[in-house]
Amino acid sequence: MDATSLRAMQAPIKERYKGDPGAAMITLKAKGAIDDSNIACKVETGRALAVAGLHPATGGSGLELCSGDMLLEALVACAGVTLKAVSTALDIPLKSGHVSAEGDLDFRGTLGVAKDAPVGFAQIRLTFDVETDAPQEKLDQLLKLTERYCVVYQTIKAGPPVEIRMQRA
Repeated sequence: MDATSLRAMQAPIKERYKGDPGAAMITLKAKGAIDDSNIACKVETGRALAVAGLHPATGGSGLELCSGDMLLEALVACAGVTLKAVSTALDIPLKSGHVSAEGDLDFRGTLGVAKDAPVGFAQIRLTFDVETDAPQEKLDQLLKLTERYCVVYQTIKAGPPVEIRMQRA
């Protein structure tokens, strides 16, 4: 896809949202079922069933997906798609590109071993390796706009309010 095709595809959507801001408010959903016999949760991904379980550092077998890995994978996926969309829109040719994310966890926190150890990622690093002939100022603009428009990155960075509740089925 080139910049012209991308703009043509998105133009009517953008116009609709400008005229009707409420139409742009979408609720994304995720569902999972608690496994009866294992410490696992079966998550409906829309394409397949993903089974998440304990990380081996907390006693898991390593056969199930780790939700921390899934968070990083969602960040990589969103950042990669956003980078490609922005590079396409700006006519910045990429010969190839790779996205990676790393996150540091202290599992003492999640296991309740040390009250001073945080639960969750202490730091996340997102890296883009791109092969391109574009000048550095274009790459700086690409990074800035990718950061600005990546939904998962902005959600993690901004830490929106999260409501949690429990109810009987």
